[in-house]
Amino acid sequence: MSECASKGCGCTTEPIIQPTAPAPLATGSAQAVYRIENMDCPTEEALIRSKLAGLAGVAGLEFNLMQRTLAVRHELPSLSPVEQALKAIGMQAVRMDQASAEQTTKLSIAKMDCPTEETLIRNKLGTVAGVADLDFNLMQRTLSVRHANQVLPDVLVALQALGFEAQVVDTAEVASPSAAPVTTPTNWWPLGISLVTASAAEAVYWLHNGNHWSVVVLALVAVFTGGLSTYKKGWIALKNRNLNMNALMSIAVTGAMLIGHWPEAAMVMVLFALAEVIEAKSLDRARNAIRGLLDLTPEQATVQQADGTWREVGAKQITIGARVRVKPGERIALDGEVLEGRSAVNQAPITGESLPVEKSPGDSVFAGTINESGSFEYRVTALANNSTLARIIHAVEAAQGSSAPTQRFVDQFARWYTPVVFGVAIAVALLPPLFMGAAWLDWIYRALVLLVVACPCALVISTPVSIVSGLAAAARHGILIKGGVYLEEGRKLRWLALDKTGTITHGKPAQTDFVTWGNALASDSRSIAASLAARSDHPVSKAVAQAAQTDGVALLDVAEFNALPGRGVQGQINGATYHLGNHRMLEELGQCTPELEQRIAALETAGKTVVM
Repeated sequence: MSECASKGCGCTTEPIIQPTAPAPLATGSAQAVYRIENMDCPTEEALIRSKLAGLAGVAGLEFNLMQRTLAVRHELPSLSPVEQALKAIGMQAVRMDQASAEQTTKLSIAKMDCPTEETLIRNKLGTVAGVADLDFNLMQRTLSVRHANQVLPDVLVALQALGFEAQVVDTAEVASPSAAPVTTPTNWWPLGISLVTASAAEAVYWLHNGNHWSVVVLALVAVFTGGLSTYKKGWIALKNRNLNMNALMSIAVTGAMLIGHWPEAAMVMVLFALAEVIEAKSLDRARNAIRGLLDLTPEQATVQQADGTWREVGAKQITIGARVRVKPGERIALDGEVLEGRSAVNQAPITGESLPVEKSPGDSVFAGTINESGSFEYRVTALANNSTLARIIHAVEAAQGSSAPTQRFVDQFARWYTPVVFGVAIAVALLPPLFMGAAWLDWIYRALVLLVVACPCALVISTPVSIVSGLAAAARHGILIKGGVYLEEGRKLRWLALDKTGTITHGKPAQTDFVTWGNALASDSRSIAASLAARSDHPVSKAVAQAAQTDGVALLDVAEFNALPGRGVQGQINGATYHLGNHRMLEELGQCTPELEQRIAALETAGKTVVM
């Protein structure tokens, strides 16, 4: 199966024709070459072509899907429109003909987990000379910066000025079996104290039927124990002329205290702090959903040493070419090629096959799949961080960073929404008292309420969380979606084509028919078949035995039982040798006839696996 088909992106498996040399450049035109990591099938090519074809100044496009490159012939003073268009459809484009002048650095920022922080960082780094592009992945808390050489220290200083500690990530490192879940640490004590004191402030205010010195003290304790981080973030935002939700909340709470609404100020700050904790936990859950795929690979494997002995070795320490032994029931730790032995391997997590696949010398095996029966040895062909499963995990994580159309709309909306809300709040506070003779404190209070109620936090964070949750949920069920763009396109589906047997299976075979042939007696034949099947651990044999047990079929004693890999089983019952197996075994025994072949073909055409 081709790489494109294995990803399930809906492309055909027709050979991809390498493009010929680009046509000579027209007078006044230039060429830029991009490498696009997530462009690997005609689906992406069509998406890019439709997006860039309408751009003024773009003269031609040359695609190379095998190399994942795109050559753009243009007459543009700046390539910013092209790069913005590619980014808008989730394409991760890197300019190749400027590789010597620019580099891309991936940074891990532990405190960046919300579009509020993204906007703050984007505005700050946008003023740093030499920064060409920023690519955020909030779910993984990473930022990829494309920048000129020697500019990275300035980027780190700018992030530190915003209160973010950034660490450079090795971009060659992909998901590995030892990767730990990402969890936001929560200090519950300040939040608990804040909740208790805010509730006490409300109670004291009610008992005294108004403000009291104890109400002020309790409210101040509640605000500064539960909202100190909000004030810090709000102050940083205001210093950088950014009106985000932390700035709005800080202004609203401070204003409420200044006009004497102490209990309300305390309770609003506590509820906002509690909402931030819930939001952080929900984001952690979304981040770690895809990490559950890592549980498919064992951390240890049995490897042959130089002296011929076998020893348990960590999967990350095993090199290419090592000889690994797999026991029945074990998970395979690394990709490889079978050298010795035969078995049936359940590789549904990787290939989607509903039944275990027979493996013999020369066949490939995948990390994360389960060895159902016999023992075998294989040669490692890929390192732990480059196995098929690791690349799948890496692809899904990368897909989380690409914005879907709805998410891009919400982000743009929020960028204008917050300043507009702040302006409306100022108008609510000033216009009625100035022009209508209304009470100042009353309308200032209403303006502060507007700031609290209109906070865009839930709106902005809900879209990326829902998209990542959808990607992760699909991945857990073996469906790989290459980003939010394609997830949203699913609403346009009208037909679904499957390249399997024409049926959607549950992965557990069940007996559907029992047919006799010739002069065979149904009762005797089924009893013999069930007796042989009960001695085998193959999923198809288990299905035959389970159906017989359900129908109360009596089992017979089987002597000299023997498994025939890739064919079936044999054994002696009442002194006679019987075989139970597939079409291949029947042909090797010389029992096929044209009439029987026709009957088998009819059953197989109906999508059934025939056992004789």
